[in-house]
Amino acid sequence: MQSFPTSHAGGSDPGADAARGAATPSRSFVSMLVRLSREPLLHFTLLGAIIFGADAVLHPPAKDEKVIAVTKVLRQSFIDNFDEDKERAPSSEQLQKMIDSWVASEILYREGKALGVDRGDETIRDRIAFKMQLLIFDQIRVPRPTDEQLKAWFAENHARFDEPERVSFYITPPTDQATAQQRLDDIVQQRESEELQHLTRAILARPVDSLAPAFGENFRDQLLAMPEGEWKLLQSKDGWHVARLDSRRPGDLASLDKVRDEAARIWHTDETRKLAWEAVKRLKASYQVRYEP
Repeated sequence: MQSFPTSHAGGSDPGADAARGAATPSRSFVSMLVRLSREPLLHFTLLGAIIFGADAVLHPPAKDEKVIAVTKVLRQSFIDNFDEDKERAPSSEQLQKMIDSWVASEILYREGKALGVDRGDETIRDRIAFKMQLLIFDQIRVPRPTDEQLKAWFAENHARFDEPERVSFYITPPTDQATAQQRLDDIVQQRESEELQHLTRAILARPVDSLAPAFGENFRDQLLAMPEGEWKLLQSKDGWHVARLDSRRPGDLASLDKVRDEAARIWHTDETRKLAWEAVKRLKASYQVRYEP
């Protein structure tokens, strides 16, 4: 799954522009919204309206840009977020401090935006893009998978749940062949130094599939062919080692019945990301992406 993309559009505040040209919605417009709301994926125009509508709650538009509206919804959001467990509400003084802090932040935001300090600032860009992602994800509703859907998905993704074959072994740091041979002789004769004992690592329950990327295919094949409990000279992609295979544990194929709840949760996450990506592609349709040489 590729990472979730973000888009950055310049220009005027869509929420403010909408407020300046707002009119009483017609019955046909309301009917159109009702029809769109029944679609599995909201059309990007409706999604954009939702995004700008949510932004209007946090930054209420006004004809006078110097007017800051502290709405009832905003005050309630401070109360709701004061205590995650909802066991206590803020006092009047605490609530006023939160409001004052938000007003100060809103003033700085508007003044900074007017001066253009947000232009070219990756931190601000990323924060706004992240808020857009949250708003998109919040609009997606994925129903529970049917048994057939989950079985089909699990058949393609069972490797994510299988228990891999694992090995445990001891290994000395990489070095040249002559030094590694001397270390092997010392270990076999039980005369290895305390320093070598300290440097020798125990690698426990390492997935076999991870051995080749870390040490090389030749090292993996030789290690798996070794008898347990015997020190041998092995070459990895980083150099020569003295290694001892301690144990091997076979893998185990997962069954859907045993991991059904976890599989359903991961399926839900995958489906949500897929629908979010499709929603972004709908938004992207109104943009032209140019790549400079």
